[in-house]
Amino acid sequence: MNLYGLQQLVESARTVRQNTILIAEDISESDYGYRPTPESRSVAETLVHIAVLPRAARLLHEKASLEDFDFGQLIKMSEIEEKRPRSKNEIVELLRAEGEDWRQWLETLPEKQLAEQVRMPGGALKSRFEVLLGAKEHEMHHRAQLTVIERLLGIVPHLTRSRPAAATGARNINA
Repeated sequence: MNLYGLQQLVESARTVRQNTILIAEDISESDYGYRPTPESRSVAETLVHIAVLPRAARLLHEKASLEDFDFGQLIKMSEIEEKRPRSKNEIVELLRAEGEDWRQWLETLPEKQLAEQVRMPGGALKSRFEVLLGAKEHEMHHRAQLTVIERLLGIVPHLTRSRPAAATGARNINA
């Protein structure tokens, strides 16, 4: 029995990215420079980091072993991308385009390849599928940070705003 496979990953990645885009749209461009602490990423940097996460996952997927992969170089490349000035519209479009590219690429992967084991730093073995699933989990981690930032900025997050409608729908189903 296979409860969670590639198709579920593709669909959940779509949902996660749609929710990230809604957050990006809810935050005003004037708050894109906001940092909760001086050493943290700004809203804009966090959104760009999220947008390009799939590039890193794709790069990692192409390696036979991740044990000797230069993660420091990958982080430096990500930081350069995050610091590049972009407007809110450019960031939202980057989120859309990179998310769609990621999902289209995922759909091409054969199950046999996803089941392959790769050695991680420290020697642990993980399936390629598990490594790719980690990219979605990483986005959700940063999206949670953005949800807290929305609260700090006085924005009621979209998932909270939609809760009353969802509760009403649930009551109607049970009636």
